Amino acid sequence: MKPIRYKKEMVDEFLTAGYWTRELFYDFWERNAREYGDQEALVDSKYRVTWAEAKKLVDAIAYTWVQMDIPKSARIIIQSPNSVYGFLARIAAERAGLISLTVYPYLRERELTYMVEKTEASAVVILHEYRNFNYLEMYRELQKKFPHLEKIFLFDDEVPDGAPAGTYSLTQLAQAAAEKPIDEDALKARRLDSTGDVALLTTTSGTTGIPKLVEWPTAPRVCTSKGRVDIWNLTHKDTTMAIAPHAGGAAGTLTYFAAPLVGAKTVMLEEFDPEAALALIEKEKATAIGVVPTHLVRMLEVDASKYDLSSLRFIRSAGGYLSPQIAEEAETAFGANITSDLGTQDMGSVSGCRVEDSKDLRRRTVGRMLPGNKVRLLDKDTGEPVADGEPGVLYFRGPHAPAGYYRDEELTSTVFDPEGWTTTGDIVKFDQECLWILGRAKDMIIRGGQNIYPAEIEGLLNDHPKVASVAVVGYPDREMGERTCAYVIPKKGQDFSFEEMVEFLKGKKLAMYKLPERLEVVDEFPAVGDSGKVNKETLKKDIAEKVAKEA
Repeated sequence: MKPIRYKKEMVDEFLTAGYWTRELFYDFWERNAREYGDQEALVDSKYRVTWAEAKKLVDAIAYTWVQMDIPKSARIIIQSPNSVYGFLARIAAERAGLISLTVYPYLRERELTYMVEKTEASAVVILHEYRNFNYLEMYRELQKKFPHLEKIFLFDDEVPDGAPAGTYSLTQLAQAAAEKPIDEDALKARRLDSTGDVALLTTTSGTTGIPKLVEWPTAPRVCTSKGRVDIWNLTHKDTTMAIAPHAGGAAGTLTYFAAPLVGAKTVMLEEFDPEAALALIEKEKATAIGVVPTHLVRMLEVDASKYDLSSLRFIRSAGGYLSPQIAEEAETAFGANITSDLGTQDMGSVSGCRVEDSKDLRRRTVGRMLPGNKVRLLDKDTGEPVADGEPGVLYFRGPHAPAGYYRDEELTSTVFDPEGWTTTGDIVKFDQECLWILGRAKDMIIRGGQNIYPAEIEGLLNDHPKVASVAVVGYPDREMGERTCAYVIPKKGQDFSFEEMVEFLKGKKLAMYKLPERLEVVDEFPAVGDSGKVNKETLKKDIAEKVAKEA
């Protein structure tokens, strides 16, 4: 499947400059098996596998999928908590020439219906049950809507009685196939082109909250991963650890994408608990961890001095705003530098701080532009370039950008211009060669590293028979960074309770993290002048003041 945005001139430009190469991520696993074969590659609570064992299992899974006649470039959804086989499934998909979409375990039918339909996915890889939720049953229902979803692979060792036809144990298939020879030629025939084939999809939410899908060949992801390896000084002696879900950038960039480039080991924490996280850092002598700010807040609530964290070198915190106060407390408690960077799933990676940068730069900037990125700062009103040293809206172009939105040239053209320039909408300035973020133009709420778009919740609540109007805003919270509050004007003569709101939204099969955690019932909304538009800044100030008084 050809990427929709890349033109030959762009591909030639980045290949000639050396930013893009013909490498796939599997190539690094193959090299690691050869050079670091006996060194541990992946660890979770159940499995410990070396690079040699990992490569053998990856080949076995990939060849099994080929033998099952899953076509090249077929889409496969991987919904996995942090686990060894979650990683193996992702890289096996690339090895088999499949397009993988790795999604968070907390997504439910509302979000997945769109993904399965949009991708026309042929297969999924899931746990039967996780956190008291039956994923197999959910996908059974999705199969009824989408017959193209033919195969279900389980991370479980057994297929339960009554499972749909076409359900298999991935672990059983892998271990059985690993004992037999594979056809290297068959796998080579499925090799993806690093610039000419879509290799993976990532998800991002739009203004409606329904996920959009972003398509990536491997070249830009390998390019970014090399840039991260450099600023983090990663080597094969490092042990990275996924505390945040590997499906997201906070941990996935460090562990799934960057670590294999140098043969670093990855340890996975399946269920987050602050004590368990600190204990695992001590046990495995982790040198780098991937978290969202909420994890750091929770870890600071326990006595870190009980654990030997001396191995820890740096912390990659992403997916939400990390206050300087929390960063300072975390660096002191855990004895490791915290890095910061800038990037989005829609537009790619922009910049990053080095581990050894000064505390001031790591706290207050998002670092230097990644290799190959070009930047323009434009006046937000006139669109003209600003003077050196002056703030402006960030526009950039480079080899770290995706191919665009999956099979949607029109939507892609709203983000990238014909030359490849795009903007995050952030207002920034350059100082000491670093990008300083001055403001965020988006209305998005970031709760515990998870993006929430008010328009999605507002649209659902407006359907409630008791609701006349609704406005959703975020408010500051020490643990989560932000939480969500719904301001509601009930219909005349109606009462509306918090419990009614929550039960209604649960009935819409909305992911649990999107549920508002406060309800404010009001008679009217403040307006912006006489436009009639709700003044959300006033609402944000109102709820922030109320929360502060309650503290």
